[in-house]
Amino acid sequence: MHLLHVVGARPNFMKIAPLLRAASARGGIGQTLVHTGQHYDEGLSDVFFRELEIRRPDVNLGVGSSSHARQTAAVMTAFEPVLEETAPDLVVTVGDVNSTLACALVAAKMGVAVAHVEAGLRSRDWGMPEEINRVLTDRLSDLLFTPSRDADENLAAEGVPAERVHFVGNIMIDTLMERLEDARERQAPERYGVAGREYGLVTLHRPSNVDAPDRMEEIFRALARVAADRPVLFPMHPRTRNNAERFGLLGALGGVEVLEPVSYLDMLGLMEGAWLVLTDSGGIQEETTALGVPCLTLRSTTERPITIEQGTNTLAPERTREEILRLVPETQGRRGRVPELWDGATAGRIVEVIERWGGAGT
Repeated sequence: MHLLHVVGARPNFMKIAPLLRAASARGGIGQTLVHTGQHYDEGLSDVFFRELEIRRPDVNLGVGSSSHARQTAAVMTAFEPVLEETAPDLVVTVGDVNSTLACALVAAKMGVAVAHVEAGLRSRDWGMPEEINRVLTDRLSDLLFTPSRDADENLAAEGVPAERVHFVGNIMIDTLMERLEDARERQAPERYGVAGREYGLVTLHRPSNVDAPDRMEEIFRALARVAADRPVLFPMHPRTRNNAERFGLLGALGGVEVLEPVSYLDMLGLMEGAWLVLTDSGGIQEETTALGVPCLTLRSTTERPITIEQGTNTLAPERTREEILRLVPETQGRRGRVPELWDGATAGRIVEVIERWGGAGT
């Protein structure tokens, strides 16, 4: 059996790494790794391949950044001849980025089976491009691998046949558990000067938070107020920095320590030691839940409600300065529990399902 794996952006890398290893450990499975190049720089791509010990991609489409429509179209155009040449039995897509949908759509139109890892998540916010990518990829997929029971319920409500849906757990946690000791050895809190102290950690990149100057200013001034009481580290996404500079808002951060993007292992080490994480990232909601670290998500919806129901996550729907500051003390006491099958063994379960599927199709 031949699998073609697709990655495109930083969140994909942590999901594909354990799956590549689990499939390699089985006999009779060939693998092709295609990197679309949606994230392509040192800080958002190359360093993750090194730290996660992902082999060099067999193909790099090099599409780069652009508008959603142009980027999706560029991936589709570049991916089609690769699919024709490699002729895989199954295209494996992960997550919800533009590359996920683009490659699933090409495969489906060419009659190649599609698997979607992290299927069934729903925010029901159609203003998020990721929601469109998730829903459409699921509709195109033959195998849907879900990280939580609510994802199964979402797919059942949408009429997806039950035999296509497989609850396997959260593959992000495979990588977290595998790399946590490596992260600890790097001593990121010590290197960033916050070891032994209560500190906050921030990530922001969603358009709803960083594209509107009024919204960004509200959030930045709330972060500055938090930083008046304890250190706050803010590894800043390039998009966020560009907008903050364009709007003239970097000064609104006050005592917040703005950093360049950090590597996966450093981010993991900083998260584990944090007093509170403030974010708009879906993956970080999951990682903080697995680590037992309180998380305040600066969004009105989440496609990962299990991180609220069982984990350490709290939503800040309005994201005003007053609301954020009101929720900070409430959030910091949340410890939660680790959801079902977030146990580090998800990749193995996925490969077992794929093997059964391949056997049934021969």
